[in-house]
Amino acid sequence: MSPRDLLLESFTVAVGAADPLKVVPPHLPKPPAGRTLVVGAGKAAAAMALAVEQHWPAAAPLAGSVVTRYGHGLLTNRITVIEGGHPVPDEAGRAAAASILESVRHLGKDDLLLVLLSGGGSSLLSLPAEGVTMADLSLVTHELLRCGAAITEINTVRKHLSMILGGRLAAACPAPVLALIISDVTGDDATHIASGPCAPDPTTYGDALAVLTHHECRIPDGIRRTLQNGMAGKLPETPKPGSAAFAKTENRVIATNHHSLQAAARFFDEHKVHGVILGDSVTGEAREIAKSYAALAREISAHGAPWRPPVALISGGECTVTVRGDGRGGRCAEFMLSLVNELQGKPEIYALACDTDGIDGSESNAGAFAAPDSWARATRRGLAANRMLANNDSYGFFEALGDLVVTGPTRTNVNDYRVVLVT
Repeated sequence: MSPRDLLLESFTVAVGAADPLKVVPPHLPKPPAGRTLVVGAGKAAAAMALAVEQHWPAAAPLAGSVVTRYGHGLLTNRITVIEGGHPVPDEAGRAAAASILESVRHLGKDDLLLVLLSGGGSSLLSLPAEGVTMADLSLVTHELLRCGAAITEINTVRKHLSMILGGRLAAACPAPVLALIISDVTGDDATHIASGPCAPDPTTYGDALAVLTHHECRIPDGIRRTLQNGMAGKLPETPKPGSAAFAKTENRVIATNHHSLQAAARFFDEHKVHGVILGDSVTGEAREIAKSYAALAREISAHGAPWRPPVALISGGECTVTVRGDGRGGRCAEFMLSLVNELQGKPEIYALACDTDGIDGSESNAGAFAAPDSWARATRRGLAANRMLANNDSYGFFEALGDLVVTGPTRTNVNDYRVVLVT
C-alpha cells in the first residue's frame, strides 16, 4: 500500500469508528410506558435518527424531528429530517428549533425525550432569544468564525443568545431526557457539544460579552442590549450545574475523537507502522501547531528519536484559523500548508489532515494530503507556500496540486484527524 493510500485508509478507519449506525444502537433505552419523542441536531443527526429507527421496536411509539446541515439528510420513516444552515444559522434552522422546543413542552411524565446531538448542532438549533434577530445572530456567528475564537468561546456566546441551547431544552421538558452525544470538542464535555441544549451551563452573560469584546467583534445593538440585560439580572440565566432542571436528564457521550484516534493507531500497527497518539485535545492556531509537528517529524527522520521510523504521529482536537487574507481553506488545509512550508520537501515525510465530518471549514473538501514532492511540484507551478499561507489560501494551494481530500458528508463528526507519517 502506498503512503498516500495508507493515510487515506487510516482516515476512513477513524471516521468508521464514529459511524452513528454502529455507535448509537448499543445505547438505546427501553421504550417508556408512554411515547418516545426524538429530537436532535448536528451533522450526524440524520444518521443517528436512522440508527434509532432501525433498532426501535416496531410496536413502540416513536416520532420526532432532527435538523442537520444541507446535503446531510437521509431517508427516514418515523423521524423527520430537516436541513438547515451551517456554520452560519438560517431561517430553516430557526423554524426547526422552534418546532422542536414546542413539541418537547407537550411531553408527559411517562414519556421519554431522546435527544441526538453532534457537532454543528449549535448553528442548526438557531432559535434566537427575545430581542435578537436572525440577521444579528448570523452576523455575530460570522465574526466569531473569522476571528480565531475557540469553539468553547463561540458556544458561550451562542448559549446566551438562544432560547434552546445552554440547557434550556432539557429545562423545558416535563419528561425524562436521554441525550446521546457524538463529541466534536476537546474534553468531550456535554456543555460544549452543540452548545449543550441538555447540559448545565457554567458560563454567564458577562462571559459571552467578554468573548465578543476580547476578539473585537462587531456587536449589533440588539445583541449588546440582550447581554447587558442578562448581566443586570433582567433576563434569566442559563440553568447552572446543580439545577433541579436536570434531575431527570442524562447526557451520554457515545463517540469521541480519542476513540477514532485509537482505531487509527491500531490500523497503523497492523500495517507495521508504529502508531503514536499525540493527543485528542490539540488546540491553537493551525499554522503554529504545524511548525511543532514538522520539528518532531524532522527529529524522528534524522535521529530516530523519540521513535524509530516508520512511525505515524496521530492527533485530534480542533485548531483555529485567524483569517487575515482573502483566500479559501479550513483549519485542516491550513495546517497542511504550514507543514509543507516548514518541511520544504523533506524526503521521508507524508501527511494528511482532515475533518471527520468531511467538511474543512466551509469548503467542499475534508482536508488535504502532502508528500515529499509537494514543495517541488508547487514551486514548478509558481505556487509560493509562504505567500498563500499568509493569504489563508490553503484550498487554492492543494487544489492546484490535486491533493485535496474530498469525501462528501460523512454524517458524523468527532473533530479533526491529523497524521504525519515518517517512513
